[in-house]
Amino acid sequence: MSISPEPIASEPVASEPIASRSQMFDRLRQSLRPGQQRMADWQGGALAVSAVPGSGKSTGMAIAAALFLARRYLSHLEAEELNAPELNAGAGDSQALSATFPSGQLILVTFTRSAVANLKSKVRQYLKALALAPQGFAVSTLHGLALNIATRHPTLSGLNLSQATLVSPNQSSRLIRTCVEQWISAHPKIYQQLIEGQQFDGEEAERLRRQSVLRTEVLPDLAFTVIHEAKSSGLLPDDLRNLGRDTVRYLAEGADYDVLAIAAGLYERYQVLLRSRNFIDYDDMILAALRVLEDEATRRHWQTQVCAVFEDEAQDSSPLQTRLLKILATDPVDSQLLNLIRVGDPNQAINSTFTPADPLFFRAFCQACDRLGQLAEMDQAGRSSPLIIEAANFVLSWVNQKYPGEGENEAPFRTQAIHPVPPTDPQPNANPAPEGVGLEIRFPPDVHQTVNLIGLRIAELFALHPEARAAVLVRENRQGRYIAERLQNPTIYGLDVDLSQQGIDVYDVGDRDRHSHIPAEMLSLLQFLDRPHSPDNLKAALQTLVDRRLIPTQDLNALAVLPEQFLYPTPLDPPQAESVLQARRYCTGLLRARLELPQYQLIPFLAMTLQYEQSELATADKLAERLAQQTVGNPAMAAVLEALEEIVRSERFEPVETDDPEQRYIRPKQLTIITMHKAKGLDWDFVFIPFLHEHVLPGNLRVLPQMQFLGDFTLSEVARAQIRAHVHQASGHASSGRSPSALPNISIAWERAKWLKLAEEYRLLYVAMTRAKRLLWMSAAYKAPFSWSNPDNLDGRSPCPVLPALVKQFPQAIRKKT
Repeated sequence: MSISPEPIASEPVASEPIASRSQMFDRLRQSLRPGQQRMADWQGGALAVSAVPGSGKSTGMAIAAALFLARRYLSHLEAEELNAPELNAGAGDSQALSATFPSGQLILVTFTRSAVANLKSKVRQYLKALALAPQGFAVSTLHGLALNIATRHPTLSGLNLSQATLVSPNQSSRLIRTCVEQWISAHPKIYQQLIEGQQFDGEEAERLRRQSVLRTEVLPDLAFTVIHEAKSSGLLPDDLRNLGRDTVRYLAEGADYDVLAIAAGLYERYQVLLRSRNFIDYDDMILAALRVLEDEATRRHWQTQVCAVFEDEAQDSSPLQTRLLKILATDPVDSQLLNLIRVGDPNQAINSTFTPADPLFFRAFCQACDRLGQLAEMDQAGRSSPLIIEAANFVLSWVNQKYPGEGENEAPFRTQAIHPVPPTDPQPNANPAPEGVGLEIRFPPDVHQTVNLIGLRIAELFALHPEARAAVLVRENRQGRYIAERLQNPTIYGLDVDLSQQGIDVYDVGDRDRHSHIPAEMLSLLQFLDRPHSPDNLKAALQTLVDRRLIPTQDLNALAVLPEQFLYPTPLDPPQAESVLQARRYCTGLLRARLELPQYQLIPFLAMTLQYEQSELATADKLAERLAQQTVGNPAMAAVLEALEEIVRSERFEPVETDDPEQRYIRPKQLTIITMHKAKGLDWDFVFIPFLHEHVLPGNLRVLPQMQFLGDFTLSEVARAQIRAHVHQASGHASSGRSPSALPNISIAWERAKWLKLAEEYRLLYVAMTRAKRLLWMSAAYKAPFSWSNPDNLDGRSPCPVLPALVKQFPQAIRKKT
């Protein structure tokens, strides 16, 4: 991304009559809703815009940007005419005043590259309508903006793109595994302390199992979480060590875990490895840009280049990202003046439990602006029919009443209701008429009947509305796969409807994600075949089998620590459980194939073993062909593994696409199956949200059985909560009832992590509900699986607590027939 002006044609701005331009200006402003008009009328200072789902914030931001640029241009033109009347009077002068533009650009920052392209196109469109050239603004992702600043000043930033490479997720994972091994070697006493946990009887097999859990699960997870949380907050490893000294530690039967000190050691080694390989990550881009802006002269230069900053999706910004935007938006003359509009929805903050995004900061920005009268609320939305809006508002209110929050724990939602648009609103078919009553809630006997009901209702809806769009929103991809398998194979699963016979496509979005994992799955199995007695290789192969639902979920560490005993038990060894026998049969079958099949047939055989479907088999064949080309003349297993490792490491293998990727999620007469997270920003006429059970949503933070020797918590979530507590203190958002220096101990931090998850899960449900235009269908079966890795193991499950409350509030939502 470049901060240079938008490219324009050589001719000057179109000489549109001022009256016509003024009329268009008024027409664009009048097309906006009240909250959008506050944005469009903005002329400086800090403005927070809290926008409900479906309120049109991207359109509002684009029009506001165009009107802001138009005002700047016209004001600059008037100033030039006053200051140079003789130039304006020159009839044939080649310097047309209408072609000039004031210095300083409007910077628009949004979340994704696709959003960048969409927003840029809209701004250019509205500038054209105002008879202005598409200049004076730049649109970028935040990381693109930071990288542009950093690379312009390599000496100040310490970033040289001719030498550095952006680390990929796979490369980062490998570095984390390496730093874990290095940390273990350097800290044997602390590692031994972790092995002993709360209680340890010294049994060797248990020691090996705990070592496997720590090396492959606990410490990598801690490293991943802390690296992102700390870097995105501007904290160095030494900062974490110092914070650890201010933390009351966890004492239980002799165990004393300094979580932040362990995290600091992992973080420090990761940074050394990152630099030694000339890698950078996304946080490094932000940090590099901030280093540049620490230089006063350079900072002033950039501030003179930026007249204002508009930020979209502000609820997902990290503290460091927000700091960068505030510096750029600061007036170079008056450092107290901030020319910044931040647009977002705190109630759609759904990334804070797995990214450094922290919704507290945008909430605080809204509160600060509100005290100054600089808060705009975009609370009118035309997406959904009225009853769906009422249901979403009810969920928000009910959750906040049930979980009001106290101390450090804020209520899950910011109080802001969605309102329908007025009848005069220009949006076509705004607040559309509902299908039926608009809200349907079902409680089927089991999850199988849930899928059957979805199929029957979808067939009924598409028979009435052939051009409509529909989606099933799930909490995790395994639920989506369960639904897709049954709807695509109705005879096998005994469903009452065959959607394919009615011309209805079933598109599982998670299916493509599974295709992208094929190289990694092949690598894990081939590494096992190459070295079957490696505990790490065996565990990775078993994990692949679990992920493909070929063997039951179980503690794989117990199987992998003694590979020979697992693969070839003797009569003296303890008898193996059925789940272990099933896993062993798969593994020994793979080893037999390694001996019996030629090398070039192994990948097709493994693909069949993993029960790939047609498009996945095509992707596996493509992978096998590429590996054959890369290992011509040296087809040994070592060469194949080396080539495959490079493919996985570089992430440059594209799966075979059997569908047109354009608009693939919202095609008419297609039932899209997609996760709630991925559905954000999309909408459909009919939205189905099944499997709303309490243990899934809101669920709770679970400590997996294999990790419970450490205590009733996870190190990674404790570290996240402690780091955020420090960041909140440093920014002035901490509770006044706690010492400003002390961080929460492990017990308090774990409780805070559980609250964070609960709040975010309810916000995720709110996002899912507000994707629906005409019909929202929700359900919780009486019988459901505890884990979707074993969906046939059903028992009684309670519904999500908000579901009975919705039924009580909207009794008409209980549908009496299919």
